[in-house]
Amino acid sequence: MGNLYQLLQSRFDAERPFTYDAKHQLIASYGDLDDASAQYANLFLSLGLVAGDRVAVQIEKSTENLFLYFGCLRAGVVFLPLNTAYQKDEIAYFLNDAEPKICIVEPDKLATYQQLTETLVFTLDRHGEGTAPDNRSTMSKQHSIATTDPEDTAVIVYTSGTTGAPKGAMITHGNLIDNGSVLQTAWEFQRSDTMLHSLPIFHVHGLFLGINLPVLSGCPIILLEKFDADLVLKLLPTATVFMGVPTYYTRLLEADINQMHCQSIRLFTSGSAPLLSQTFNLFSERTKHTIVERYGMTETGMNTSNPLHGPAKAGTVGPPLPGTQCQILDDHGDPAATDETGQLLVRGKNVFKGYWRKPAKTQEDFTDTGFFKTGDLASIDEDGYITIVGRSKDLIITGGLNVYPKEIELKIDKLPGVIESAVIGTPDKDFGEAVTAIIIAEPTANLSEQMIIEQLKGSIANFKVPKAVHFLEQLPRNTMGKVQKNVLRETFMKELS
Repeated sequence: MGNLYQLLQSRFDAERPFTYDAKHQLIASYGDLDDASAQYANLFLSLGLVAGDRVAVQIEKSTENLFLYFGCLRAGVVFLPLNTAYQKDEIAYFLNDAEPKICIVEPDKLATYQQLTETLVFTLDRHGEGTAPDNRSTMSKQHSIATTDPEDTAVIVYTSGTTGAPKGAMITHGNLIDNGSVLQTAWEFQRSDTMLHSLPIFHVHGLFLGINLPVLSGCPIILLEKFDADLVLKLLPTATVFMGVPTYYTRLLEADINQMHCQSIRLFTSGSAPLLSQTFNLFSERTKHTIVERYGMTETGMNTSNPLHGPAKAGTVGPPLPGTQCQILDDHGDPAATDETGQLLVRGKNVFKGYWRKPAKTQEDFTDTGFFKTGDLASIDEDGYITIVGRSKDLIITGGLNVYPKEIELKIDKLPGVIESAVIGTPDKDFGEAVTAIIIAEPTANLSEQMIIEQLKGSIANFKVPKAVHFLEQLPRNTMGKVQKNVLRETFMKELS
């Protein structure tokens, strides 16, 4: 079965609900999904699109958006989701790089796209209205599923571009089939489940996990436009599964989530950014539920997961998922010892086939034995559980010695009055880089640079102790909640210059 939609279609019942809105009113059935996706496939065919052509999509989250995604899959064309926050210059880059055959955008972005491309542009708003659904509705609801090879690209997702220009990761039908099937088993998705979905769907987390997994199981999705802690608390009793980023869980704790809210939930997962041990432990104490933390990335889908049954270790992302091999190599390229930090590499059917039109970069990021260099630093304990220490680009080299920011952040985060922290390297004429801490403190805490430094001395080696400490009201984050350390580096490098 080479086309993901063919597998999905075999799993759902046309009569069953597909999506509900925030008021738990039915939006669409699986039969509606099948009809609408066929119409989109026919629309693409009528416009002359062929297998492999790109459909660029920069629209808000809606059921119609999902119809469009599945229509691309069944037509064999490539779905190209773009972050809704991207502005004109960023859009110009993606259009030039991906060369989509058609674009489907929010109505307020229509003029921008028409300035940037001669490609046909349709509109679609958050309410499911626009020229895209208007044209779709005129098409036949009969359309066969395109024959695709597992190695054919299904989706191109652009990396965040925190270093250099964004790269388009070519995710294949085979990648999505394999990773979805593995996770469906690991997390025991059933038709009786209900997904409460508050993630964006232009990203691997919200689309491939939050949407593909329920559809693989034929279960309904409560589709929220965005995350709202109060609304999620209200709807949790109507769901069995909730997926979030760490920020969602801290906000749910602030909104006083408790065991009563979670009586019907069987699975909470967290990803896209590290989950603080404090959040993990407090959530467990309040709700009597364990958050299942996992690790994945744009290029690989999910690689590891804490087990659904068995010990879930705070601060770890669990052991490798079935079919995924992980290596952790030291500075010499040899397997790292237990609990030793090294470069994390992964191999498996979940790993993408390469970067769009960047063969040299693709070759650079794969080893001769087919392992993908994730760029993440990690360690593995005696039980096979992996801990992500940070990105290799975030490694600080001070006085010729390696400092892993995560180690320092964990120490700082445990200090009284600290909410969270980020540690970066800033230029230093003596040491090359100086360890620099940025801290978010509790409003009532009376913290100072000297207090933080003094409390860290004695618990870590002197070369790891921050040379400078700064306080902010919040850390810069991307849409998925990851701290943007590149922004912090730029900010504090300017201050030093």
